[in-house]
Amino acid sequence: MYAIIDIETTGGKYNEEGITEIAIYKFDGHTVIDQFISLVNPEKPIQPFVVNLTGINSNMLRNAPKFYEVAKRIVEITTDCIIVAHNASFDYRILRTEFSRLGFEFERQSLCTVELSKKLIPDQQSYSLGKLVRGLGIPLSDRHRANGDAMATVKLFQLLLTKDIDKNIITETVRNTPKRQIDNKLLNLIEVAPSATGIYYMHREDGTIIYIGKSKNIKKRLNQHFTNDNRKSKKIQEEIVSVTYEITGSELLALLKESEEIKRNKPKYNRALRKTRFNQALYQFTDENGYINLKVDKADNRKKTITTFANRQQAKAFMHRWTEEYQLCQKLMGLDSSKSNCFNYSIKQCLGACIQNETVYEYNSRVQQLITKNNFQNQNMILVDKGRSIDEKSVILIEDGQFKGMGYFNLNHQIQNIDILRTIITPMSDNRDARHIIQSYTRTHKNIKMIKLQNNE
Repeated sequence: MYAIIDIETTGGKYNEEGITEIAIYKFDGHTVIDQFISLVNPEKPIQPFVVNLTGINSNMLRNAPKFYEVAKRIVEITTDCIIVAHNASFDYRILRTEFSRLGFEFERQSLCTVELSKKLIPDQQSYSLGKLVRGLGIPLSDRHRANGDAMATVKLFQLLLTKDIDKNIITETVRNTPKRQIDNKLLNLIEVAPSATGIYYMHREDGTIIYIGKSKNIKKRLNQHFTNDNRKSKKIQEEIVSVTYEITGSELLALLKESEEIKRNKPKYNRALRKTRFNQALYQFTDENGYINLKVDKADNRKKTITTFANRQQAKAFMHRWTEEYQLCQKLMGLDSSKSNCFNYSIKQCLGACIQNETVYEYNSRVQQLITKNNFQNQNMILVDKGRSIDEKSVILIEDGQFKGMGYFNLNHQIQNIDILRTIITPMSDNRDARHIIQSYTRTHKNIKMIKLQNNE
């Protein structure tokens, strides 16, 4: 659990500043579950440059609560939380100083989004909050006011969690979160899990990830894990102390993240090397008459494939579907072994490529349409799917036929500007598994929106 904080102060000498405004968002890594926002009477003058910067003046604070009047609420909302702030050393120091004046020792773990951003989003022109979030396309209102800056930090931190592909943030969080001995451990883990699409990570006490999975309903899937009585499930049930999760909104993104992170983290109870998700592939060759033929065969990494399939049955089903959709010849699709015309020509569903009654150009043009739609080679495009909330979309970036990564956006200008798009994308590995996941998913889910990018972008 995180308490994302922004504080405005009076300015002045080190450790003599007073708080003029504070905003705290309690954030579970996915949504804001509580918040506290208040002006604070610092009982001391505000430096003129601070008034000009924030717009907060002494008249505005005359009737605001003093710090001791809001201290209890601050303690409550930050209990068992890690403090997160942009330049956390400043905000955390100010809080500790104010509590120290009250004779109270305020101690929390802290994370700095400046340091995290430098590590996870390198090469930015500036890491000041305003310039950084503007460069990432994150909305920011009421700059230099606690509420606006804190909410922008929430959005930034959410992006950083997504980009933290090594899961260092959540691993440290689990390690530093106070452990409680509770009854019905597994029931409690299920109770707090979301009924949403995403990735879940099972941790043992030291924070180590022991299992990674994906589900369209995380709560339901955990219930299955914890009620199974097979050997692996029983071992997981004994070792697990915590479950963290990442809501993806899109099942496609969940599939990609699951594949990537199992390879990266090699959890104890996932198979160390997962079996390939596919064993059949679609290939093309040109026959002696100049017609492009399509053929399904065993997947071979040494050969250039158009697309891949989980098994031969699935491959044949799509070959029949495409034959009808594109009016292709059964013989040239490997579905008819007769020596003369194919069966579809007899019922006028084939235009005669099998007996050279259709021109090579016309037939190959339709075959090429099929290939282009099902193969990303040399293509630049983005795939847009639903996001984690109503006002958000997920995006997958493909450049020069390579899967670059995925991310989320709220505003159209974030995907219309290729530089911002590349920045908000979390880089991921372009491998055979990832390409198979994308191609097979887009074949069967028509709700995925494909937007072609110009090559010169």
